[in-house]
Amino acid sequence: MDTKAKLNESMKEAMKSGDEVRKRTVRMVLAAIKQVEVDKRTDLDEMAITALIQKEVKNRREALEEAKKANRDDLIAGNEAEIKVLEEFLPKAMPADELRALVEAAIAETGAAAPSDMGKVMKVVMPKVAGRAPNDMISAAVRELLTK
Repeated sequence: MDTKAKLNESMKEAMKSGDEVRKRTVRMVLAAIKQVEVDKRTDLDEMAITALIQKEVKNRREALEEAKKANRDDLIAGNEAEIKVLEEFLPKAMPADELRALVEAAIAETGAAAPSDMGKVMKVVMPKVAGRAPNDMISAAVRELLTK
């Protein structure tokens, strides 16, 4: 079952069970997917849907930080609940050591030697990671290994 179908199924279950947080969160993701599909006039593939969900999680984390600064416990709880729901639809996270091994292999493959070669390495690593690690974590690993 693809992610979009899982989202639709989760929406139905949330409506039946009365889970407002799940219903609201899944509905928002489905609306975002639909908006992008209408704008681009195409159906999104799994990678694009995963990227969109990751973007929504990132937005929630940023909002969570702002809520913590403002001491808004209601917003903190709401954002944490939404993040938990969204993470159910993301692929299992890649362990740091596995990411590091992929980056080392990509550096060897491209012959990269300096931080200026970061783009070459990223082009090789990104398709292999396929949404299982945040982009900032990937770029940090590449940067770290290239500056050794």
